[in-house]
Amino acid sequence: MKHVLSIFFILCSIQFSSAQLFSKERVLNNENFDKARLSYGYYLGFNVYDYNFDYPTDVKDIQVLKSTGFNVGLLGNVRINDYIDIRIEPGLVISRRELNYSQTFFTGIDFEDKDLSREIQSTFIHIPLLVKFSAKRINNIKPFVVAGISTALNLSSQQDNPDDNSKNVFRVTKNNLYYELGIGIDLYLTWFKFTPSIRGVFSMQDELIKDIDPNSRWTRNISQMQTRGLFINFTFQ
Repeated sequence: MKHVLSIFFILCSIQFSSAQLFSKERVLNNENFDKARLSYGYYLGFNVYDYNFDYPTDVKDIQVLKSTGFNVGLLGNVRINDYIDIRIEPGLVISRRELNYSQTFFTGIDFEDKDLSREIQSTFIHIPLLVKFSAKRINNIKPFVVAGISTALNLSSQQDNPDDNSKNVFRVTKNNLYYELGIGIDLYLTWFKFTPSIRGVFSMQDELIKDIDPNSRWTRNISQMQTRGLFINFTFQ
């Protein structure tokens, strides 16, 4: 993920230079771009998903091994005024997480090494509804912050699967609700607007489906499990 962040900041630096922020020359690209009531685009990006756990008893934390995933989707933007926009960004999000349990979760019972690890691969239909608050445009640059809520349908949730961790199936909820906060920069190029952005995604609900056995070693000591995610998107309009 460090490499992804490095690419993000390098691209921003290059675009800052090309936008002539520190130059007396002020050639405005796409000067009337933001005056349209409706605008559209698409985005590509990366994500890193994590889980935040709450435990009813004092146990060692479950370690989450994170992987970089992929985002792709569409953008619809409604202009309210020069500084506020409403946007919807339906897309497909692919991610992978691996949960590693401490042996203390299995104290007093026989277990195998495979019992200490659970892989969670997720494919989401992710639909955020966001409010974009922009600063005043400076030459060909306009920074902004964005906030809103989103819903996601997890196509890989296993929520309705009758099997559970006793048969190596870790189940999570199918429908999820999040709040999102982020920042970005609109860069007005000659032919289009390019927008790199970074956004945090935080679950507002417990996503764990408990095992059938109330004494299950995999779910008994978890009172709540919530997603935390980081998105880096590159939008083209």
